[in-house]
Amino acid sequence: MSNADTITDALRHDILKGRFEPGDRLLEVSLAEQYSVGRAAIRSALVELTSEGLVEREANRGATVRRISIREAIQITEARSVLESLIAAQAARHATAADHADLQQIIADMEAATNDAQGHAYSELNAVLHRRLREMSGHEVASQLVANLRDRAAHHQYRLALMPGRPSESLGQHRAIVQAIVARDEDAAAQAMHDHLSSVIEVLSRWNDAQD
Repeated sequence: MSNADTITDALRHDILKGRFEPGDRLLEVSLAEQYSVGRAAIRSALVELTSEGLVEREANRGATVRRISIREAIQITEARSVLESLIAAQAARHATAADHADLQQIIADMEAATNDAQGHAYSELNAVLHRRLREMSGHEVASQLVANLRDRAAHHQYRLALMPGRPSESLGQHRAIVQAIVARDEDAAAQAMHDHLSSVIEVLSRWNDAQD
């Protein structure tokens, strides 16, 4: 892995974890000092993250962390629904007994986080579950597309996980997805994923209506 790739991964990670907020300026000189690299590596990372939709570059303003509107987050989730329903079905087909145990443990951990009102932990486990489903599916193209889409809407996903009552609702939806995968029911897994992301769209739509 090249130095530029390493810095791109590090900067992407810090944007997704909220170290840099939407709208924050990303100054090459400052970033080069923070990450102890040359400006060329930072410039390359910013170009890559711009192509991924995480950064935007404007004349006379430079690079900033891209703001994703709620309307765009809704469209992203609609696209995810199609792709992740396919992923869930493929996971139901290909997941092993060890994968099933892994998924069930994640659900147990999500339940514990919900009971303890640990919104941050729940959000992290949510991301882990969806990542594991992508890995189990074996569908590389859909997995890559979904990973990029999730990254672009990460800020809204984090807000959603911290909304009062949302983790409990989401937990039941994720449990239904896992139960269908463990039962190797591809149609039920796809439908459960569709229902889960439809629920996300409903919440985002209410936020959007409240802003109008």
